[in-house]
Amino acid sequence: MSLSLLTLVRNRTEHLINLLEGVARSALQPDEIIVVDMSDTPVRLEEQHPLVRFERLETDGLPLAQARNHAAACAAGERLVFLDVDCIPMRDCLGMLSDAIGAHDQLVCAEVRYLGPGDASGAWDEDSLLAKGAVHPVRPFPAQGLEEVDNPGLFWSLAFAIRRSTFQRIGGFDERFTGYGAEDTDFGFAARDAGVPLHFLGGALACHQYHPSFDPPLQHLEDIVANARRFRDKRGFWPMAGWLEQFAALGLVAWQDDTLCILRQPTQRERDDAVSLWPADGNAF
Repeated sequence: MSLSLLTLVRNRTEHLINLLEGVARSALQPDEIIVVDMSDTPVRLEEQHPLVRFERLETDGLPLAQARNHAAACAAGERLVFLDVDCIPMRDCLGMLSDAIGAHDQLVCAEVRYLGPGDASGAWDEDSLLAKGAVHPVRPFPAQGLEEVDNPGLFWSLAFAIRRSTFQRIGGFDERFTGYGAEDTDFGFAARDAGVPLHFLGGALACHQYHPSFDPPLQHLEDIVANARRFRDKRGFWPMAGWLEQFAALGLVAWQDDTLCILRQPTQRERDDAVSLWPADGNAF
């Protein structure tokens, strides 16, 4: 079965170049690479990549659910691998993900190691990236092989694989979630509802390129509050509880029982204090 690699980009062309270099070095080559481009100015690469097809999505925001669905709709392959544009796949990552969903109808997440500033700048090699990459502190993966995960809220969209037919059966990402937050958590629960088990795959590695992040993600406060309300209306409980607790502790939101509202915007000092090495991760329940 053919393999389609799907990624989204918004104003991170250098990260995209490293992702494509990682794909070029992969033991298994995809049959196509679909890049949904949401950048302010359309991406133009100096080097031609014969497998790459750009799909332009004009937007003022970050409609992640819509963009992922668009990527999947444009793909021809029966096996889909979604990679965040910040992720560089290691040599065996694509092949292991493809084999996993080829053998069983499942939703599979790859392990991601986190790089610091400058770690992927200039020439890089896999050994050096893995030596520098840090394991996520709250996302344990098996050393090798597949491990079923009972909590669908631990699904993350940074690096995952699924059969195209299964993605369609689940219904894709719910596009009522607009902007940032909860769309991937909802997808994890939608997969469970459709009888699709979630697995973490040890040994299938990607390295996440550094970019400034916030913990909690104060820059997405309005999106997170709006999407948290949508999720609760749909599923009956609050998602992203860790972020909401942090927002409430800072006095940014009022949150209790069935009420969630914004009280104020974060100050610049609060934004500066929230800068973090780790990408924002609010899926854990």
